[in-house]
Amino acid sequence: MSLLKSLLVGAALTAVAATTAAIAHDYQVADIHIGHPWARATPPQAKVAGAYLSIDNNGQSPDRLLGGSTPAARAVEIHSSEITDGVMRMRQVTDGLAIPAGESVALAPGGYHLMLVDPVEPLQDGDRVPLTLEFETAGSVAVELAVEAMGAPEPDHAAMDHSGMPAEDDAADAAPDDDGHAGH
Repeated sequence: MSLLKSLLVGAALTAVAATTAAIAHDYQVADIHIGHPWARATPPQAKVAGAYLSIDNNGQSPDRLLGGSTPAARAVEIHSSEITDGVMRMRQVTDGLAIPAGESVALAPGGYHLMLVDPVEPLQDGDRVPLTLEFETAGSVAVELAVEAMGAPEPDHAAMDHSGMPAEDDAADAAPDDDGHAGH
């Protein structure tokens, strides 16, 4: 094989490997698998940003997501959203989020999610935001949030393997409110 062919084959293989890594965007710590962490871009004066991901517990014992941290915000909190009497209500989950053994939990728009409180600067489409998640048993895992466009629907994961990931209902996320939680 000529040197030029070798270089072209090497470049093609590198491009495929880089593309596969970008598409996968998955992380593992102990028996916990983290699938595609992402967030939406925020307006300039946003006081919060929502972050979403899937968590699969492939182990025999339950675990608990306790919270996280990021240099991109003052705090990272776990929140739940629910509709009561037609009104979306959000509350902080202070005792962590249970991840039962052998099950999956989706942090998604309109449900459980991570709230980045007081972002240092606006999140912009295309950004990668470092985030460390803390689990009771599995420990810490560093991930990156892929920032999608402001108001973007949940990314299409059709090309990714997210077996066991439950379906999400984004209907509750369709109408932003005026308390700084728009789209979270």
